[in-house]
Amino acid sequence: MNANPKKTRVVAISSRGGHWIELLRLREAFSDQDVTYVTTVPEYRTMVEGCKFQVVTEASRDTKFRMAIMAFQVLWILLRIRPAVIVTTGAAPGFIAIWLGKRLGIRTLWVDSIANAEELSMSGQLAAKHADTILTQWEHLSSDRIQYHGAIV
Repeated sequence: MNANPKKTRVVAISSRGGHWIELLRLREAFSDQDVTYVTTVPEYRTMVEGCKFQVVTEASRDTKFRMAIMAFQVLWILLRIRPAVIVTTGAAPGFIAIWLGKRLGIRTLWVDSIANAEELSMSGQLAAKHADTILTQWEHLSSDRIQYHGAIV
């Protein structure tokens, strides 16, 4: 029996603000894994001291060229790291990672924002078509495909 089992490589990715804060609240779940955090704000590195950290371009559906740049950056990160799992709380970088990861055979997990109480976020609705697992933080939004296990607090 191996006393030092190989850690699972995880890419934990999100955009700025509330998405990042929710991703950080999941940090304990990855504590024994080989995690690389990815976001759009270089200054967030200090929030994950001692962890691997990458930055991608800030973009949205309104900035198509920047979105293409971000997609290439995320693809490069996924090809270099070769994670077993992608975990995201959204928005644009998370959706791109889910979409690319699915095509690369990487397991994917989308955790939709608690801010979206009436329906899944737009990114979440898009990601739901591609992610292996989709979690909502609102019980009434759960379905056969979308799971509820509680809120991130």
